[in-house]
Amino acid sequence: MPVDRRKVAVFAAAFALRVLLFCAFPSLPDLLTGRVEVSTPISSFKRLQEGLFLYTRNVSPYDGGVFHQAPLLLPIFALLPNAQNFPLVTGILYSLTDLLNANALITISDSAESVSGRLHTTSRKNIRWDGVFIAAGYLFNPFTIATCLGRSTNIFANLSILYAVSNAISGNGLNAMLALGFASYLSMYPALLFIPLVLLCYDRHVRGMKSVPSAVLFALKHFAVLAGSIASLLGVSYLLTGCSWEFISATYGVQLLVPDLTPNVGLWWYFFIEIFDSFREFFLGVFWLHLAGYMGGLTIRLRRQPLFVVTTLLGIFAIFQPYPSISDVSLYFALIPLYRHLFPLMRYTFFAVSALLYATLLGPAFYHLWIYAGSGNANFFYAITLVWSLGLSILVADSIFAALRDEWEQENPEMKGKDVRQI
Repeated sequence: MPVDRRKVAVFAAAFALRVLLFCAFPSLPDLLTGRVEVSTPISSFKRLQEGLFLYTRNVSPYDGGVFHQAPLLLPIFALLPNAQNFPLVTGILYSLTDLLNANALITISDSAESVSGRLHTTSRKNIRWDGVFIAAGYLFNPFTIATCLGRSTNIFANLSILYAVSNAISGNGLNAMLALGFASYLSMYPALLFIPLVLLCYDRHVRGMKSVPSAVLFALKHFAVLAGSIASLLGVSYLLTGCSWEFISATYGVQLLVPDLTPNVGLWWYFFIEIFDSFREFFLGVFWLHLAGYMGGLTIRLRRQPLFVVTTLLGIFAIFQPYPSISDVSLYFALIPLYRHLFPLMRYTFFAVSALLYATLLGPAFYHLWIYAGSGNANFFYAITLVWSLGLSILVADSIFAALRDEWEQENPEMKGKDVRQI
């Protein structure tokens, strides 16, 4: 099998860059670990170390009310040398995980699913980047590098999501559901990707067979695999935590009820600080309903492009989930270049990119003014997170418009390039 020299060069350069940053700037990982843009209460490496300290001393890691991550992460990191004494070992683990993510991206890109699916083939299918270029964009994205150096545990959920997508595109529905189950176990929101992923598996299955299986039966089989994988992981977690279900409320309960209002780049924390406690349950339901509601509408309207639905949902999750970070944005930015052919149809790219750059540069400054300088307040930081969310919202909405326009032009080729107004 021939070796792709470009891929080897990109992977080697990305790995070397990460190892160099870990070695040349030993204080940088701890600095980034403490940044609210990188770490959240459910992905913080510092909180993982706290839970690991208790776990290795036969104390429940959830007793202190600080650790809110999946129990299976504990035995994995317990096998590694102490991160304080040997930080490079942990850095190499995260660097290799980034390379695995990039490898999954290459598989997704090389499948050409983004430009030619079972139900839709764009007329702009020649406008695309190859897999190595997309992998390079992901590996050298500053958000990806910061997530790696900050050692956010979100990177493992991202790995599971990407391999779920790559296996679905390859026609391995069983492996796709197992990967999605692990992602849902680590972080609840990936479970919302089930329907578009099943549609992606179904389309690939139909393309490879002469007979068309029952869509309902196909979905039920895959749902059983997903539910079984999650149940198995929860069962193993029950045994790891000394036959206790305490981890359920400490992990998934925290994600559902949002009791920890540590500032982050999302929209939930400030809102729930300000509202009266009597309205808290109502707005929790509204926020979660709002987040979950996109799945059905996007899947129905963009049924012919299930991979685009997955990509768009990841962008929406990066905006509206309760504990977002730049790792969620890096995952969305990794998949959106697959739709290079849609870029000419997007209308507000400049405004979206400008808002994101503006928020990226001023976010740390506003947080410093609030927390350290004392010359600002929470409104300073929340205002810049609103700009951040606005930039992402514009980008997501504009990409949806471009995808719908591309479908419409494929159905009406005589209208390609012409202005259309909805009356």
